[in-house]
Amino acid sequence: MADAQRPLPDPGEEDTLEFWAATREERLAYQQCTHCDTVVFYPRAHCTGCTSGRLEWKTAKGTGTIYTYSVVRQSYHPFFRLQVPYVVAVIDLDEGPRLVSNVLEVGNPDLSLIGKRVRVEWETHESVSIPLFRLI
Repeated sequence: MADAQRPLPDPGEEDTLEFWAATREERLAYQQCTHCDTVVFYPRAHCTGCTSGRLEWKTAKGTGTIYTYSVVRQSYHPFFRLQVPYVVAVIDLDEGPRLVSNVLEVGNPDLSLIGKRVRVEWETHESVSIPLFRLI
């Protein structure tokens, strides 16, 4: 159990390829439509606002606000079983994208986490880096 590995995404998946490549440089990338200006996240081939395929990549500062969250107190996956309890949060980045990630070292979380500010931190692996967040 001590050598349990975090499950990692496929960095070669076509729509998310550029996102995962940016993580290797510790950049938090998102897309924005050049036709209607809709901010798009998670990465995909078409705009969620106008269905245009004209999306450009931008880099977020890596700061945001916790919109909502859940505390995971039980997990059956060997890696996550060693992490419990941990916080999974929906985070509104300052540039507009909303993403799901972990908030590190919260201690004993309660409802006061909603609206708290966070900053990205990186967990580095060979093929990708995982964006995680910490309270600021």
